[in-house]
Amino acid sequence: MIVVVAPGQGSQTPGFLDPWIADPAHRARLEQYGEAAGIDLVAHGTVSDADTIRDTAIAQPLIVAASLLSAHALLEGRRERVGAVAGHSVGEFAAAAVAGVLTDTDAVRLVRERGLAMAEAAAAVPTGMSAVLGGDEDALAARLAELGLSAANMNGAGQIVVAGELSALAALAAGPVAGSRVIPLQVAGAFHTHYMSGAVERLRTAVSEVAVGEPSIPLHTNRDGSRVASGADVVALLVGQVSSPVRWDLCMESFAAHGVTGIIELLPAGALVGLAKRALKGVPTVAVKTPDDLPAAIELLEAAA
Repeated sequence: MIVVVAPGQGSQTPGFLDPWIADPAHRARLEQYGEAAGIDLVAHGTVSDADTIRDTAIAQPLIVAASLLSAHALLEGRRERVGAVAGHSVGEFAAAAVAGVLTDTDAVRLVRERGLAMAEAAAAVPTGMSAVLGGDEDALAARLAELGLSAANMNGAGQIVVAGELSALAALAAGPVAGSRVIPLQVAGAFHTHYMSGAVERLRTAVSEVAVGEPSIPLHTNRDGSRVASGADVVALLVGQVSSPVRWDLCMESFAAHGVTGIIELLPAGALVGLAKRALKGVPTVAVKTPDDLPAAIELLEAAA
């Protein structure tokens, strides 16, 4: 079973779409997504600087549009080879579109609204996120409770992303759990925590206005890694995950339970195959970063039984 996965926020880098827009068909598709989102995705994927594309309201549609761009290049005529799809955080919107629950343009449009709503919620209180690598999980849980922080992303492979007020994150960095490293992340708020509750309601309103299809490819949810059979359930989970933890560790456990034989990460790839290499040892992976990576991804996909 080949699983196609879509990355989340923080995977974007300046100029990462340069090699893609050299193809007129890719450029036209990206322009179409930009029209849906109401922003210039071609510019943001090629000439915008790191600070600009770090903005939540820009980063989220940019990442999802990039994932969908690479999905079309990879999957045209090969969708039946895909055993399952999943996305990390905002990448779950790209996964929903690949599975047929949302149209591409609705996914990009909704993600733009999601990004704006989360940016607005983040502006209310100075919050952020940090990755914690290593250390005892029980000890970390106790330290988080002491500081009023939350585990926002359980990524597996010894990585947990925590979130909360900046002063508390600074205190964790100054006094980490034994054997752990704390790495501040370049994000604008405490995503996937109660600080995002206002964004949930705004996104729920936006989602109510789009058509929802049934998944034609099995989709694993960030909530608990399980497969979701109903399009309505997928959309409800997409809304709720804005303020609930991302359980990517459980997604990877579910991939293994369903007999994963390969993982392909869509553009802008790297982070999720890195986690898979540590948590799903021996499973072949391909990170689609440039068009030059497509042949290896296609080979892995076409080798699927």
